[in-house]
Amino acid sequence: MNGKTPHIVQYQGSKRVLAPQIIQYMPNKFNRLFEPFSGMAAVTIATAKQNRATQYHINDINEPVVRILEMAINNPSMLVDRYTKLWNNQFSYTGGHIEHFFNVRNRFNNGEQTAENMLYLIARCVKGSVRYGKNGNFNQSLDKRRHGTNPQNMSENIYASSKILKGKAIFSSFDYRTVLKTAKQGDLVYLDPPYQGVTNAKDNRYICGLGYEEFSESIACLDEKGIDYIISYDGECDGKIYGRRLPDTLNCTQYLLNAGVSTQATLLGRRSTTFEALYVSNGIAKTVKSSLPHQMTLIESAI
Repeated sequence: MNGKTPHIVQYQGSKRVLAPQIIQYMPNKFNRLFEPFSGMAAVTIATAKQNRATQYHINDINEPVVRILEMAINNPSMLVDRYTKLWNNQFSYTGGHIEHFFNVRNRFNNGEQTAENMLYLIARCVKGSVRYGKNGNFNQSLDKRRHGTNPQNMSENIYASSKILKGKAIFSSFDYRTVLKTAKQGDLVYLDPPYQGVTNAKDNRYICGLGYEEFSESIACLDEKGIDYIISYDGECDGKIYGRRLPDTLNCTQYLLNAGVSTQATLLGRRSTTFEALYVSNGIAKTVKSSLPHQMTLIESAI
């Protein structure tokens, strides 16, 4: 399938830009792809576009996000129609487009956690960054400089995503450990857990936190079962390491992916490249290494 890989909506932390690099570490063909921390499922969509797996399991503990994906894939016309109506309403709303956003946010927090409400909030909020307060309410503010993704652009990406994944995807909103228990040999698990150091902040970027020891033990279980995995977990910039590396006892190899120039460093007058770490289980690392571009293998380190 040719053409641009679709991406439904801007979502902070999405691996849309890095997805082409990440899937180079995957086998050409495998049974099922599991993405337990899917977000907007950028890696799943990129993998499915290349038809590498027979089935795709999309999971995220944030259930409204999964509702977006499920409707986008299985009933794209309904999601497009509902989003278009909601997006257009902001221009005729009595209090203006800013008050319209807060009205939708209030309705969402009071129980109307529909796919279209979640999609609109993500499209309109600051940097597509989903945040929740201690009370569990969506508390991110809106970006006043724009009106959110135009329905035409949204429609194109939704229908393109549906074309790629319809009939091939299953959806859930479970704890990631529940999803891992269903994986078998011949499957591939891609994990992009919450960045270390942000899950206990006052304004939580993620709906729940993730413990380092707990996560490491879950990966060790995959090793014991002989299940292949790829993990986006930590990284570095300006020689500074962000987050703890996964334990040396795990059966995987770490690679560093070039994530581009750091926006934060640029604001401070520096030009620094950010590298994101990718941990690849040795079962597939050995088979794909020879086919990787040379520059991608230069900065690997064995775990």
